[in-house]
Amino acid sequence: MRLRRSRPMLGVVVPAYNIAPLLPAALDSILGQSYKNLHVVVVDDGSTDMTGVIAEEYADRDPRVVVRRTANHGLGAARNTGLTHLAGADYITFADSDDVVPRTAYATMVRTLERTGSDFVTGSVQRWEDGDLVEPVWMHSFHNPARLGTTAAADPRILGDVFAWNKVYRRTFWDSAALSWPEGLRYEDQPTLTRAYLAAAAFDVIPDIVYHWRIRTDGSSITQQRSTVADLRDRHLTKRMSLETVQKYVADGGDPEVLEVFLNKTLPGDLRRYFAAIPEADDEWWYLLVEMVRDIWSEGTLADASMPPGQRLIGWLVENDRQAQAQHVASWIAEHGRVPRNEAGTALEVPGLDPTGIDPHAIRV
Repeated sequence: MRLRRSRPMLGVVVPAYNIAPLLPAALDSILGQSYKNLHVVVVDDGSTDMTGVIAEEYADRDPRVVVRRTANHGLGAARNTGLTHLAGADYITFADSDDVVPRTAYATMVRTLERTGSDFVTGSVQRWEDGDLVEPVWMHSFHNPARLGTTAAADPRILGDVFAWNKVYRRTFWDSAALSWPEGLRYEDQPTLTRAYLAAAAFDVIPDIVYHWRIRTDGSSITQQRSTVADLRDRHLTKRMSLETVQKYVADGGDPEVLEVFLNKTLPGDLRRYFAAIPEADDEWWYLLVEMVRDIWSEGTLADASMPPGQRLIGWLVENDRQAQAQHVASWIAEHGRVPRNEAGTALEVPGLDPTGIDPHAIRV
């Protein structure tokens, strides 16, 4: 009689900090997965509300859940702590405590890895905002069509999918690549995911929706604080860390196209949110933005980046420390949307913007 092999264990790390109202939905979605062989570690990162108590109640009811309490050290440290308690897991994944995991997500991802033998798998995501679930266009384009057993050299654009939680990783790969999360920083996902993509012998990209990303609008999310100096410093540092990883990959013989795509498409991807903050930001923040752009694109120009024409123009103005003009263009875009063009449709013509001294290359369409 052939014995049925037990399913591999999937370890799930759930960092939690002062998230009591939303934690039950997150844990219910994880424990309600169609994939049952789970070991869930909730790391209470020094919460001052009922987060820890709620997590302990779940652990009392379900033996698959354990809770670890720590002083508050941030998301990266909490994830790293959780990993130390997953010694027996064959696969690992991460879930933020304010989000929800669709019921079949883990089964789909583990099944994919069992079939392909790849190092990790990444699926698509829906934003969950005001009760609506919408797959962002850029996430859809990253994940469609499916690519199984691909690599960074074959698929450099996927490095723009920098989320920790829409992926399942083979534990042996995670350990052999010596992956961990930066601690004490916002935006810790990108440096680690960049290393993962470049270290993997192969990874899988699937179109399935595997995560519901809750968008909080109360200002409590760190990603809603882009006009602060602390936020911008962390963004600069994590971009620099990620860029250095790609540069080393190329120096060690990796495909140079990965670096080209990373600089022209991946790293500029979030700049529009920072550019939108220019009109209201103070001088200290502005000078940090100039420093970041000049540093990351020191061997090129954002005028060549894969961004809409108005964003490329703002990028050039930032590079050249044209604060007043950048404020004007950013304000125009915020109020009117699409930037007007000349009669020939070949160049931008922003009302009230004096083009004197602006490189024609920066205002081309």
